[in-house]
Amino acid sequence: MNLTSKDLEKFIRFQRNEYTESIVYDRLASIEKNTSNSKVLRLISAEEKAHYYTLKKYTNTEVKPNRWRIAKYYWLARILGITFAIKLMESSENSAHQEYARYTECEDLQRLSREEEIHEEKLIGLINEERLEYMGSVVLGLNDALVEFTGALAGFTLALSDHKLIALTGSITGIAAALSMASSEYLSTKSEGDKSKHPAKAAIYTGIAYIITVVALVTPFILISNVLIALGVMLAMALIIIALFNYYYSVARGESFRKRFMEMAVLSFSVAGISFLIGYALKTFTGIDV
Repeated sequence: MNLTSKDLEKFIRFQRNEYTESIVYDRLASIEKNTSNSKVLRLISAEEKAHYYTLKKYTNTEVKPNRWRIAKYYWLARILGITFAIKLMESSENSAHQEYARYTECEDLQRLSREEEIHEEKLIGLINEERLEYMGSVVLGLNDALVEFTGALAGFTLALSDHKLIALTGSITGIAAALSMASSEYLSTKSEGDKSKHPAKAAIYTGIAYIITVVALVTPFILISNVLIALGVMLAMALIIIALFNYYYSVARGESFRKRFMEMAVLSFSVAGISFLIGYALKTFTGIDV
């Protein structure tokens, strides 16, 4: 197969990607505790390395792996879980699979295309991480905290008008709500009888998600004396939390980011807007000025 200069450039890029991903999968295998999962990851690593040598036949070029990508996916796996890192990396492999498929005259690249497609199938049922098993508990904690707490703080903003008092009241309300949600999740999980989920762990995941959200949303009222500016920053923080969580969830679960993000954002901000108006109405009708 005669390669044009443009094709050669592409093949070298493919070659670097295969070498890089071979090392990434090997690194992930070294930190995966499940022996069966680790074996699959090492097998895929070996296949990616074989792809590198197949491409080298056409380029006659030695290439170095992308050290930045290796470090990136390794630490993403350490911090956010192996499933997240793999799914994120595989999304780029989908484009590689399509690129290989275009070279219909080259049997080697057609084989590589098929094997890249098989990789994804192997990885679909590969990882069963605890953090994903308890994702429902995290969703419950985050969703409830964002909807309930943005609404509560918006209502407190006009009803109380003092940033320190809002922060204090919000903190007490948030901690009490977090404990309540954790307790409810414990009882709910226990009553369901789901053996794959431990009630205490489900409660902890729910409570931690709620507390983290409370801290993030109360902080603007601690640092900013102007309550309306603090409210604006709080709503921006809520939007960032919604975006970050739904990005993680959409990658790990392979679901639509836009749909989940819009649903959660609209719900949280609608409740916040209604609560803000309720706070204003109560302050006006009662005549209480704190």
